[in-house]
Amino acid sequence: MKLNHVRQALTVLSCVALSALVACSSKPRGPVPVEDRVAGHSSARQVKAAAPSSNAGAVSSPVSMGATLPGSENAGKPGYYSVRPGDTLTKIALDHGHAWRDIAKWNGLDNPNVIEVDQVLRVAPPESKVATAPKPSAVQTQQAAQPAPQASPAPAMEDGMSFAWPHPGQVLAGFDEAKNKGLDFAGKAGDPVLAAADGKVVYAGSGLRGYGNLVILKHNNTYLTAYAHNQTLLVKEDQAVAKGQRIAEMGNSDADRVKLHFEIRKQGKPVDPSKYLPSSP
Repeated sequence: MKLNHVRQALTVLSCVALSALVACSSKPRGPVPVEDRVAGHSSARQVKAAAPSSNAGAVSSPVSMGATLPGSENAGKPGYYSVRPGDTLTKIALDHGHAWRDIAKWNGLDNPNVIEVDQVLRVAPPESKVATAPKPSAVQTQQAAQPAPQASPAPAMEDGMSFAWPHPGQVLAGFDEAKNKGLDFAGKAGDPVLAAADGKVVYAGSGLRGYGNLVILKHNNTYLTAYAHNQTLLVKEDQAVAKGQRIAEMGNSDADRVKLHFEIRKQGKPVDPSKYLPSSP
């Protein structure tokens, strides 16, 4: 009997010991790796969740870039212009011989400061507003055949207008189509800058890079004149000015020295002012 009790006791102890061993060995191995794996899976899910957001941006970008811009159907047509990097409405207007306000109106621009690269703008008056020149009368035809009088101090323009010197100072730099689109005059700060012909102020400000404080006058549908690097502007946009009127004071805004940069633009294209000015101031 005692032997049987001993055997039973040993069996019970063995079971208890085995259970304890199993419990001890399984406890550290179970939860710790599971927690690590869960953390790992959680991290992986976060990366995968973030990836679609990044990919969505990459997909949407070409879509927005490919959006149709205003006027794109007119690209390449006469009288239209595709905006390039660095363009401003003032520069576009100057290059095409018009007031920036007119171009803004023709294109229905609510904010003229906001234009986009590749946007196509109308840079010529709508056809409905283009006036047709009347046929010359017999008297006009006869007069046109006669030699023009040579009394004008300035070269005769095809529309009868002439220009005066905007400043009597020394010419520092002559016209060069590639490097200098006008004439540069020497002078002192505060010297008067004069309107070269009757006209209307279509721009007065400093928004065109490289020109400083700038005045642009429109004389007719053919000619503009520009007066750059001024110290002070004495006129405002839409103001009518007379030939020889003081419109600004010479300065060195956006320039390396005090000077007047003067341009004549024919239908937006820079031309040599010396061919349009009298032989002397």
